[in-house]
Amino acid sequence: MPHRYLFTSESVTEGHPDKVCDQISDAILDAILTQDSHGRVAAECLVTTGLVVVAGEISTNAVIDVPEIVRSTISAIGYEGERGGGFDARTCGVTVALGKQSPDIASGVSTAKEKREDSSDAYDQIGAGDQGMMFGFACDETPELMPMPISVAHRIARRLSEVRKLGVLKYLRPDGKTQVTIEYEGDTPISVVAIVISTQHEPSIDGITDNDQLQARIAEDLEKYVVTPVFQDLSVKPDKNTRYLINPSGRFVVGGPQGDAGLTGRKIIVDTYGGYARHGGGAFSGKDPTKVDRSAAYAARWVAKNIVASGLASRAEVQIAYAIGVAQPVSVLVTTFGTGKLPDEEITAAVRKVFDLRPAAIIKNLELNLLPAQHGGKFYQRVAAYGHFGRTDLDLTWERLDKVEELKKALEKAASH
Repeated sequence: MPHRYLFTSESVTEGHPDKVCDQISDAILDAILTQDSHGRVAAECLVTTGLVVVAGEISTNAVIDVPEIVRSTISAIGYEGERGGGFDARTCGVTVALGKQSPDIASGVSTAKEKREDSSDAYDQIGAGDQGMMFGFACDETPELMPMPISVAHRIARRLSEVRKLGVLKYLRPDGKTQVTIEYEGDTPISVVAIVISTQHEPSIDGITDNDQLQARIAEDLEKYVVTPVFQDLSVKPDKNTRYLINPSGRFVVGGPQGDAGLTGRKIIVDTYGGYARHGGGAFSGKDPTKVDRSAAYAARWVAKNIVASGLASRAEVQIAYAIGVAQPVSVLVTTFGTGKLPDEEITAAVRKVFDLRPAAIIKNLELNLLPAQHGGKFYQRVAAYGHFGRTDLDLTWERLDKVEELKKALEKAASH
């Protein structure tokens, strides 16, 4: 009999302090790439009570108003006036400390170290922006080919913001966290064990001020308007045995940067696969596409998703590793956890033939430096909250299934030999 076990993943809303920072960093990236598609950006952010600090390295011809970007991003999230719960886009301090990219890094990125003098291949022109390893993952547990725990946690977090902004649950405030525990039998999800939601809220709801009554109202509303809708297209749904923990601390009025400090890049597991797959350690937000922490992680997801969608495996993890200033990956590895229809080394070989994983090729094929301009100046900011993978609400180039047939043909050709 297959082994039974529980797996848990978490997500956070766009009003979580760390996610506020991610969105500010990516809003700066959007603004620069919209004007200068070759801009180099490494923008970091810190938020705390009444203060935003933006630091990092930027080399660009673009002219941007960083404080205005910061304030408009915070306002769009919902931190403004009384609704902000103490943190206000209009009155918070904004400190900017941005320098230029190191010339040592720039020289290695702009011209790949292994480029031959006689090479006319434009993809050899750019080296990786740093060393490191990146992972991508896909599985057939959900329609978007993501692990169910993180998929559901993201859906609930995104729905929390939707009902707040649409006025369905006007008493909600921007900060919030979700957590979902799924029971598995082997690789198959079989039940929803627990759903945890902590959401910031107004001090009173429709005149209710007693905290026990307040939390009971919130729990009832969230189950009806938030949780139930997100399971509509999933085979596994909450049942009478599912445990709900809504605002388990008992009260959540003070939140966001007013309650906790936040930093860019501190939610890397939320951003990826909820701990279900391995992680190379690099964050995404605020980094231009020459930084392989971001671009290669997107490419690895692209590869893994096409492997699973092609039917070659029901689970696939892809690792890509780079050296700074070098275009070709140091290594590429595909692992299918015993679910592959062909040996992993054959699938890996096919991937290397079908996918060009040099940074310049990734940037071009996934349009990574053009996406902000194509989406009206706001692209990476939208990706920054609710996960970078498996998004059905956004048209993400790395989620496209455009290499399925090529993978099949490459493997068929290999098998014929």
